Amino acid sequence: MTGARVVLRSLALRDFRNLARLDVALPEDGVAIVGENGQGKTNLLEAVYYLHLLRSARGARDVDVVRFGAPGFHVAARADGGIQHEVSAGFERAGRRKRVKLDGAEPARLSDALGALPCVLFSPADVELVAGAPSARRRYLDILLALSSRPYLAALQRYRHALAQRNAALRHAVREGARGEQRVAVWEAPLAEHGAVLWRERVRWTDAAAPRFAEICAAIGEAAPVGLRYATSLEPAGAELQDVRGALMCALEEKRPLDLRRGLTHAGPHRDDLALTLDGRELRAFGSAGQQRSAAIALRLLEAETLHERLGARPLLLLDDPFAELDTRRSARILELLAAGGMGQTLLTVPRASDIPPALTRLARWHIRDGVIARDDAHRGAA
Repeated sequence: MTGARVVLRSLALRDFRNLARLDVALPEDGVAIVGENGQGKTNLLEAVYYLHLLRSARGARDVDVVRFGAPGFHVAARADGGIQHEVSAGFERAGRRKRVKLDGAEPARLSDALGALPCVLFSPADVELVAGAPSARRRYLDILLALSSRPYLAALQRYRHALAQRNAALRHAVREGARGEQRVAVWEAPLAEHGAVLWRERVRWTDAAAPRFAEICAAIGEAAPVGLRYATSLEPAGAELQDVRGALMCALEEKRPLDLRRGLTHAGPHRDDLALTLDGRELRAFGSAGQQRSAAIALRLLEAETLHERLGARPLLLLDDPFAELDTRRSARILELLAAGGMGQTLLTVPRASDIPPALTRLARWHIRDGVIARDDAHRGAA
C-alpha cells in the first residue's frame, strides 16, 4: 500500500438539507466541526459522502434532501489523491433528474461515478451493522465491494435486475400454471451466473478480513474472542465460479416450489448474512451496547483498510460524533488504530468542543449554527 491519501481541498454546497450555501477550503489534516444537534453538522458530512455513494448515507430520497422551498441541490468538491480531481452532483426537484460530473464531464453511466471521492463514514447509526437485520450487513458488503471492484458492481446490478424479474414472474405464476413456472425458471441462469460472482467475492473478502477483524476488536479492548464469517446455506463443490454457479442453479431449482407458493426467491446471496460472534455466540443478541458499538467501528476500520488497499490511497475519514457511548479508553485505542494505519484527512463532528478527543485537538476548529459555518480563528490546534 502506498502513502497516498485523498485530500478534500474545497467544498461547495447549495440547498442540501438545511445548508443553503457553503463555500469552504479545507485544511490538509481536516477539521473539527462543533455544533449542537440539529444545526447541520451531520448534514455536512452527508453531503461529502454523497459524492462517494451518489445517494444519501441515511437512506433518504434525493427529493427529501433538497432544502425546503429550493428547486434542487448541488454539491461540488475538489480533491487530490483520487482518480478524479473535481466531482459534482446535483438534483433538480422539477424533473427528478440527477446529474453528475467528473472533471467537468458527465460519465456515460451514473455508476461510473460511484466512489469518485473515496471516504468512510463513522456514525452512531453504525451500531445497526451489528444489532440490526441481515439486510444491513449485506448492504455493508455490497457497498464496500461494489465501490472497490467494478466487476462486483456490474454483477450486483445484473443480479438485482434478474432477481426483480424472477420475483415478478413468481407473483404471476399461480394463474399461469406451467407456462408461469417456465417464466420463473428462465431467470435462474442469470441469477446463478451473477450471484456466483457476488457469493465468491463476499466469501473471499470475509475469509481474508476475519483475522484482522478479531485483531482490531482485541486492540480496541474486547477480551473475549470475536469472530466474523460469511453465513450461507450454499455449499458448492469447489471455489471456482462454475462450482458456485452450479450450486446456485441447484438451490434455485430445489426452492422453486416454495418460491411459487410464497411469491419470493428464497435461494441466493440476497438471503445470506455476515455473522458476527462474541465468544462463539451472536454478537447482535449477546453483546453489550459498548461491544456492539466497538464491533461496528471495527467494520468501518476494515472498510477503510480495504479501500486503501484496493484504490491505492487512504480514504477521507468522516467521523460523525463517533465515540458517543464509548469510554475514553476505547476511544483512545480506536484513534491509535487509525493513526497506525496512516490517518487520512479527517472531518470530525461533535456537539461540544470538550468532546474532541485529545489526539484530534490539532485539527482546525469550525462552529456550525443554523447551517452556517464560522471559523474559530483563535484555535490553532495542538503543536
